[in-house]
Amino acid sequence: MAPSPAQIVDPCMLAAIDIGTNSIHMVIVRIDPVLATFTIVAREKDTVRLGDRDPQSNNLTPAAMNRAIAALKRCVELAKGLEVENIIAVATSATREAKNGQDFLTRVQTEVGLTVDLISGPEEARRIYLGVFSCMDFHEVPHVMIDIGGGSTELILADRRDVRFLSSTKVGAVRLTQDFVHTDPIDGTELAVLRAYVRGMLERPVDEIKQRLDGEEKAQLVGTSGTIETLATMTALQKQKEVPNPIQGYSITHKDVEEWVKKLASLNCQERFQIAGLSDRRAEIILPGAVILLEAMTMLELDSITICERALREGMIVDWMLTHRIIQDRMRFQGEIRQRGVLKIARKYQVDLGFGERVAQFATSFFDQLQGVLHDWGETEREWLWAAAILHNCGTYISHSAHHKHSYYLIRNAELLGYTEIELELIANIARYHRRSKPKKRHEDYIKLSEPHRLAVRQLSALLRLAVALDRRQVGAIESFDCQYDQENRQLHLHITPKDLDDDCALELWNLDYKKVIFEEEFNTKVVATLAILLQSNKG
Repeated sequence: MAPSPAQIVDPCMLAAIDIGTNSIHMVIVRIDPVLATFTIVAREKDTVRLGDRDPQSNNLTPAAMNRAIAALKRCVELAKGLEVENIIAVATSATREAKNGQDFLTRVQTEVGLTVDLISGPEEARRIYLGVFSCMDFHEVPHVMIDIGGGSTELILADRRDVRFLSSTKVGAVRLTQDFVHTDPIDGTELAVLRAYVRGMLERPVDEIKQRLDGEEKAQLVGTSGTIETLATMTALQKQKEVPNPIQGYSITHKDVEEWVKKLASLNCQERFQIAGLSDRRAEIILPGAVILLEAMTMLELDSITICERALREGMIVDWMLTHRIIQDRMRFQGEIRQRGVLKIARKYQVDLGFGERVAQFATSFFDQLQGVLHDWGETEREWLWAAAILHNCGTYISHSAHHKHSYYLIRNAELLGYTEIELELIANIARYHRRSKPKKRHEDYIKLSEPHRLAVRQLSALLRLAVALDRRQVGAIESFDCQYDQENRQLHLHITPKDLDDDCALELWNLDYKKVIFEEEFNTKVVATLAILLQSNKG
């Protein structure tokens, strides 16, 4: 099984930053490892409209990127002022889809000193689920969660045991405002087109959810995100003249949402500014967001929606706590999501798991024995190596010829939940270089990586090559090996123990001699392999 980072035992401060299409949000929490809980210390939000993309190039605009970077600098400054030890950050729809999204993340790294993980739509949905599940008891009732963002809408079906369905659809309040709302107030034709488009986009995920509900199961609907909280706030002020504090658990009906869509469509932007509970920036995009919610509730045939204040940011915190083994009870199954995802993909592409697990065992053994000797990588990189080792041969599902390249493609495009986009890229590259040529400057998928990531690919794939060589016949001929490094002569002595002492492992030794060249070049070290049986016979 893949490793996890060392368990956290002392209380600590953690900040989670979500770089969305409409806003940048940060939550700062104090984590209690003993109780496996977190307490929110501070929240920060800045509406930067990163999704105000250039319509011709689909690039993030310089102005939008500058606004985002300024907001992130403020977030980091606040986090440091509150003595936060760790900051985790993700970027979602706007950055994911922009041609210059990676350039923006590079600027953030350079100018803010913040490493941002780009996550896929399904991974975003999974973390939203973690956030909701961390503060709601589902009992025995399936729950549908909806999160309406600026660029995408996530729909999730889950019960108290696991997620049944995750989806991310390219309909969001900012995106739809840009693409469909050109009159103020919106005219009837535009509104009809907008609603039809939303229905068409939501049709597949809604059908998938309905198919995964058993028999007479009736799901409960939970809403997260600024759009849904704003609609709930407006409803509470209209009906009760005050907003529940907290608004967590407050419900609004399908009829409430339908009436808001009618009212919002009849008002121009200036008139919407006068609605109690609706901020000026939200007023510009609230109608498309309300349309998304209305169409989703109609198609799901659900009459009410309950507000949950936790979503992606809190899900990021829960995921971090799972990864660091702070939460180990009712969410343990989710804590193993990365490992289970790798094994699921292995089965999908008919990988010989016995072979894959042996290679993974050898690869991680090399990693462990040489850590602090020939490399200084940590637990995160060890897990990348494990995943790449399990999946390195999955490309044979397409064709044995050039299967290492097919493995890259299959891994890179797999729905491996729990991993960021850059982690998928790295795992795919490590697997791709388990055979044939070493990484080269002309290899586009390798050269686009940062220099530290290129180094990780070179060194980890070199370890993987040795591991693959040690099971050349794919029969588990080698039981174990011991690495002894001679620093003075820069030699790595590899003492190999065969499973059968009568087996000379000639093919494995020959393959190791062939595969070790790239390892030797990368680490500037000569590999000298000796079979334990030969040592014993020489002593005799």
